[in-house]
Amino acid sequence: MSHIVFGRVIHSSLPSTTNFIMASKAAQKRLSKEYVAMQKEPPPFVWAAPDEKNILTWNYIIRGPPDSPFAGGEYHGVLLFPPEYPFKPPGIKMFTPSGRFQPDRKICFSMSDFHPGSWNPAWSVATILTGLLSFMLSDEMTTGSVTSSESHKRAFAARSHSWNITQQRFKDAFPEYCTPVMRDLPNMGEKERGKPDNPPIPNFVNPPPVSVSSSTSSFASITSTHSGTFSLPIILSPRSSHRRLAQAPSQANNTSNSNSLAKPDDPNRAAAPAPGWAAAWRHFFYEKWRLCAFIALAVMLSRFTTRT
Repeated sequence: MSHIVFGRVIHSSLPSTTNFIMASKAAQKRLSKEYVAMQKEPPPFVWAAPDEKNILTWNYIIRGPPDSPFAGGEYHGVLLFPPEYPFKPPGIKMFTPSGRFQPDRKICFSMSDFHPGSWNPAWSVATILTGLLSFMLSDEMTTGSVTSSESHKRAFAARSHSWNITQQRFKDAFPEYCTPVMRDLPNMGEKERGKPDNPPIPNFVNPPPVSVSSSTSSFASITSTHSGTFSLPIILSPRSSHRRLAQAPSQANNTSNSNSLAKPDDPNRAAAPAPGWAAAWRHFFYEKWRLCAFIALAVMLSRFTTRT
């Protein structure tokens, strides 16, 4: 089974017995599933793919999150899985100079092969790279790390992409990212920051029609497009509710026709008048009077029936 990513074919399962002869069947099956999961739901600021010739070697890209010294940075590295994966942890390297780790040297942290005793077989590629990003943002010193100021980290981040595209390893692993302008990863953390995928576009020309529920106690929303939005509670009977529903399309058409005479971005356009408050309150008291009359009639009929 193969997958196409940005026009590039990646094999997520065993295409031939000679390619992954060093990997166990458990490792092949697990890593194939993890690549499919990486394609469907990649972690924020992380992307990874297995080598086309060896599924035990994965190249990854980490992007520096905003509001960090690594913002705007692009960091290429490799995960070196043992044949016994997922029962043993991988080795981890970062090639791109970052001011945090020594380039092309194994990094020691809780999810790497430096700590096989703390390894959890339930951890995946996504878990490892998310943990590496979290460790990268900390100041903890360990084997493979370096000390540098925030200004140095920002300087490394600024020239990280231009450095990557000159490296043959990066070109071979991620040809789709070897562009003059750095490309975004599939997940750049929009959801985590609360940014909607498709922000709603306000409609200044055709205001939404009035919506009325069919229950006895329903509320009609009176909307003013140009002077703000306000809601006036109107108690409607079932009969008047159906009548309002029948009148709503014609009212909406009349409103859209009147609003289409002028563009919303015309600076010389006069503000549209707000809905008449007197008419709204007159309708409110009329409907309330009808409801009270209906209740009084029902009480009188009930008493008359009881006496007879």
